[in-house]
Amino acid sequence: MSAELPDLYRSLTVAADDVTVAHPEVVRRHADRRARVRAAGSALAVAVLLGGITVGGRLVFPVDGSAPLPPPAATPAAPPTGATPAPVPSASATPMPSTAARSSSPPLRATPGGTPPTTPTVAPPTSIPDRAFFVLAAANRTGLESTAAGPVLPTLCGDRHASESAVVQRRARSIAYKRPETRAGSVPDGSYRHSITIYRPGHADDALRELRQAVRACPEQKMPDDTRVWRQRLLDPGAYGDESVLFELRAPYPQGIGDPGADEVRLVRAIRVGDVVTVLWEQGWEYTAAERAQVDADSRRAVAAIENWLR
Repeated sequence: MSAELPDLYRSLTVAADDVTVAHPEVVRRHADRRARVRAAGSALAVAVLLGGITVGGRLVFPVDGSAPLPPPAATPAAPPTGATPAPVPSASATPMPSTAARSSSPPLRATPGGTPPTTPTVAPPTSIPDRAFFVLAAANRTGLESTAAGPVLPTLCGDRHASESAVVQRRARSIAYKRPETRAGSVPDGSYRHSITIYRPGHADDALRELRQAVRACPEQKMPDDTRVWRQRLLDPGAYGDESVLFELRAPYPQGIGDPGADEVRLVRAIRVGDVVTVLWEQGWEYTAAERAQVDADSRRAVAAIENWLR
């Protein structure tokens, strides 16, 4: 410091009406302190900036040189001891649908006990319309059909089925058919006793189980008004409906009818579709024998008619 400065301060002290002026050394110490505070503030700002880069990743400055984007939000303070922190959703979490999307979805009905809602089931049928019966292929039609009463299954050693008490409704018809090569107006080549039965829910499979047991329990028998011995056996039923039963009845032709040593054969197929059972009992026509291919084809038609009715 130059020598003139102390002289100047002494002059100023005399002219200030006895007001005490700070000594130059004191002023210098205050100036040095302000300089140190200013330097510390600059260092603190740099540290804060570096800390923001460390925590937030990086600061983004626009290319055009305008003001920088604001830094990331400050890290939230730790929750007090004993408090459960709120879960932070991860970036891979499924986003919540928009309000419009949520409002367009139908609400689910709550069920007692918190169980999930179930899809309503279709009520079982209680009556059988005409369209439930199948129609013969055009090449097999004879125009001969009857709805006269009669049995829908052959009697197997006098069996009685307990499932009959679960019948809701039954309808049956008799229909004659011919083979495609048979001329129109000729004698039919066979006939069916075709029946449809509705059972109470859960009892249709009982009817098929009882039918299988009846065939196994009656390997042979004599029919009323027939001296021949008929043999019964189960056959591979094939894939029809939900389940099916196929069996044959076989007996030698009466003396003088048919080829020597040949058998008269009848086929019976029962098919279950839900709580409905349809039966095709091939009864022949004047000692004709049933053909498996014809019965299979008409069984498929019978299933299709039942399924179309139940839709």
